[in-house]
This record gives sequence, structure tokens and C-alpha cells, in this order.
Amino acid sequence: MHALSIPTWVIHVSSVIEWVAAIWLIWRYAEVSGNLAWRSLSLGMLPALVSAMCACTWHFFDNPASLSWVVTVQAAMTLVGNFTLAIAGWWIWRSSKIPTRESGQPETIDPD
Repeated sequence: MHALSIPTWVIHVSSVIEWVAAIWLIWRYAEVSGNLAWRSLSLGMLPALVSAMCACTWHFFDNPASLSWVVTVQAAMTLVGNFTLAIAGWWIWRSSKIPTRESGQPETIDPD
């Protein structure tokens, strides 16, 4: 645990907590708004969360060479997470363009 300063640890841990909170809030938004396409964003965020947890794990054990595979997993999860987030964004955009059965118009959510 000596590889990082306390303020840096605070940033790392709070970032993971914020990411978990964001996943949960987006999932709840999908339920409340009735637009379940937003769930794809929550699921798409999970690989990035795994990536962050890998980084914290590696630093927690003082960055040993024996855990260099964790860095590889972290990099892979970052790559996968970038793709899953892009796909989730596309899915949300696509769902906003699909007409509803009742009105024949795309569903829109009033920001107010």
C-alpha cells in the first residue's frame, strides 16, 4: 500500500465508489423513465469498473511484478469497456429513434 500517497488512494477509491453509484443511478433512471435501453449503459460500464478495481488491486499490493497479469487484465477491460460504452450509447440513440406503437413518433423525454 506504500506505492501511492493517501490523497491518491482517496482519489482511486472515491472514483470506484462514484462509478458504482453512477451504474446504480443509471439503472434506476431506466426503470423510472421506462426507457430500458439505458440499462445497456449500466451494463456497459461494468468492464470499466473491473478495470478500476484491477488498478486498485495492483497498487494495494505495491505493484509487484508477480501481479503484472493484473495490469494486462486492467488494460483489456479498459478496451472492452470502451467498446461496450460505445455500443450502449448507440443502443440508447437507436431506441430514441424507434417510433412508439401508440403515436407513431419517437419517444422523447422532457428534460424538465
